[in-house]
Amino acid sequence: MVLVLLGCQSTSHEAAEVSVPKARELVDLRSRILTYTAELEPGDPYTPPDDAEREQLARGVGLLLEGDAREAERLLAPVGLGVTRLTDTASGRRYDEVAATGRGDSEHWGRLYVTADARLRWNSQVPHPVSDRDTEELGVRLLEDNPGGALVLAGAHRRAGRDDAADVAHREDSAFHAIVLELQKRGVPGVQLHGFGDSDKRPYDAVVSTGAVESAPGEVAALADRMEADGMRVCRAWSARCPLEGATNVQGKAAQRQHATFVHVELARDARDDGPESEKATDALSGLLTTWAND
Repeated sequence: MVLVLLGCQSTSHEAAEVSVPKARELVDLRSRILTYTAELEPGDPYTPPDDAEREQLARGVGLLLEGDAREAERLLAPVGLGVTRLTDTASGRRYDEVAATGRGDSEHWGRLYVTADARLRWNSQVPHPVSDRDTEELGVRLLEDNPGGALVLAGAHRRAGRDDAADVAHREDSAFHAIVLELQKRGVPGVQLHGFGDSDKRPYDAVVSTGAVESAPGEVAALADRMEADGMRVCRAWSARCPLEGATNVQGKAAQRQHATFVHVELARDARDDGPESEKATDALSGLLTTWAND
């Protein structure tokens, strides 16, 4: 898994690098992430971290977000996770990756990618890679195109394991949820990416909501406006009855408790692939991230 994530002074990877991971790699970031997700299958085994493992993971990720990568490495190692400083060959940008260091349960917990070149100002979340097709590719595009971000990526297909154990958007016992909580505690706004199939009951290209909250800040309303101005059919859950509003999403509920900004975006198939509708969605979402980065 990759524990791929309103500005706060403590969530900074700022100019002076007081603490950096021991491991460093030069990589094609896009290929690294999409190779990982391409292997996810519905029949894969999946066991979520137990209470002690989630607490250890949360502490380690929290330290990484606060700039102490060496101590984060020490805390994450016992639960099968490591921290690696990556330099993307395409852009030259650097990221700290939290990922499994070998085979075992942690391999399916997901990954986290955090900017190492700028103050952390936003995160995108992909809870259902492969299952919600191309949401993982959209998450990578947003990370590549917009400085100051993090990507929180689930590490199992939504139908892996038993009894919906890997449906991390509706489970609080996941590494994914633990990581998102650490971001929310630090006031880092997040957008969660989902996808839906064609249906007469869903005559939209996008459904935009704020999860459990029934109102939307100005930048979220502006996101919907940008999409609509580009010709996308948008349902705004704060002012209309929409399908797939994300009201039961556990990260959205946590954001409400934390008074953190959380945006839930459902996209039709054409808005997630490589076509013009996808470009419109990507541009609109990048506008949202730019607003957060400039706050």
